[in-house]
Amino acid sequence: MPLIQLWKSNTSAIDEFSIEQIVSTSGDGKLKDNSLCSNELREYFSQISSDKISEYIDYCLTNSFSKSGLVLQDLVNELGRRLDYTVTNGLYQGSQNKIGFDGIWVSPESNHIIVEVKTTDVYRISLDNLMTYKKNLLKNEIVSENTSLLIVVGREDTGELEAQVRGSRHAWDIRLISTDALINLVKLKESSEEIETAQKIRSILIPMEYTKLDEMIDVMFTTAKDVETSSEEQVLIDSQEGNQPDEEEKQWHFTDSKILQSKRESIVATIGKQNNINLIKKSRALYWDSNHKFRIACTMSKRYELTHETPYWYAYHPKWDEFLIEGSESFFVLGCMDLEVAFVIPHSIIKQNIENFHITTKRNSDSMYWHIKIKDDDAGNYYLLLPKKSETLIINQYLIKLASA
Repeated sequence: MPLIQLWKSNTSAIDEFSIEQIVSTSGDGKLKDNSLCSNELREYFSQISSDKISEYIDYCLTNSFSKSGLVLQDLVNELGRRLDYTVTNGLYQGSQNKIGFDGIWVSPESNHIIVEVKTTDVYRISLDNLMTYKKNLLKNEIVSENTSLLIVVGREDTGELEAQVRGSRHAWDIRLISTDALINLVKLKESSEEIETAQKIRSILIPMEYTKLDEMIDVMFTTAKDVETSSEEQVLIDSQEGNQPDEEEKQWHFTDSKILQSKRESIVATIGKQNNINLIKKSRALYWDSNHKFRIACTMSKRYELTHETPYWYAYHPKWDEFLIEGSESFFVLGCMDLEVAFVIPHSIIKQNIENFHITTKRNSDSMYWHIKIKDDDAGNYYLLLPKKSETLIINQYLIKLASA
């Protein structure tokens, strides 16, 4: 039985496999270029969580097994995809007729990175050879002039290789990062919501001059600010429902981020199971399948007892709308912290009614969001409020029951 089919039919059993066992289960178990084993393994990597990728990388670095270096190469390339690079996998085995590279990453900002993956820095590598790869790729118009090299090393102790790069005439074209640090960048990006944060994270992987520290400080400030604001789900409640109050009449309500995320993950898992897909975390609230066709924006609300008319309040952000527009099957998912249900509303329904929601523009900022409110009744019905035309839309048909753990 193919690996993906086996994994979907018995996820818990496959999750207990080591990466060595996963490779043996893929195709004919023989990992080589353009093989069924390679294709199945890469498809599997594209559908698992970043935490699982981290676990497999650790296994590759602490256990010696056949082809572990090739598996590490594929795992690192998948981390590149999680940072929103378009990734071309390189060959496992070089040849005279093929340009040797482990991966080519192209960012949304059109920066090209030639990736070289090393398990350890015990052995010196030829930086001249890496630059030859770049020269040949440029000649064949596979990469642009805006291309740098990134060496990804399995161990944190990279002193020897750092010294080699610093002493090389190619130092300004090369960056070096450990797998642990690369994983941390992915996790940081997944915990954020701002597009600018992802851009700043990707900028770290590009060589830059550090005599002037402004750009590095900007990266640190942007990411720190985003993590701070995304650490809790924020819902703005109007003191007088139905009005647009002054700032002093507004109050923010917070729920612990760990509890929120646990509930969100339960909802995401249920949606994935019902649609026979595995949803990958793009950011704190955004998920998609490995083909990026099925997409959801999942947000949460506690029950606000002070607002009996509309106990559930949500924000709907323009960046979420842009994300959902680009999917072929897209849904805005509303979770309720006190209920074992969620509302999986087609994006088309939200778009049809977008002009009927109230809007808040943040102070000292151009950013805004739409207020999404749900009310219920004693008969067990749930309604989406359309305040600008004083109507409601029943949403019981979009209700799903959460799968038990």
